[in-house]
Amino acid sequence: MNKLPPCPQCDSEFTYEDRNLYVCPECANEWLPGAVEEGDEPSSVKDANGNLLEDGDSVTVIKDLKVKGSSSVVKVGTRVKNIRLVDGDHNIDCKIDGIGAMKLKSEFVKKVPK
Repeated sequence: MNKLPPCPQCDSEFTYEDRNLYVCPECANEWLPGAVEEGDEPSSVKDANGNLLEDGDSVTVIKDLKVKGSSSVVKVGTRVKNIRLVDGDHNIDCKIDGIGAMKLKSEFVKKVPK
């Protein structure tokens, strides 16, 4: 029998194959075979261009973003300084002038060169 790899998120050994994905029944994580290699950091965050982001970086917003629960909009080109990376769907914590504390998705920003 073919031994499937453990879940990269929770290390469960009960993974199964569903079409072209591996699935973990315990945490519902899905991943492509070969997508997670030994030594990969699951917490590495990349911007829209594929540049690796780090705590304290400055980024620029590349798309108008509506602020939930408000009529405010974060405009294209808004520069955000001193970001903090966190785990989760919205993986950037920051403060935006005129709006306040926000969480952003890394796919909607690009890194500003230092």
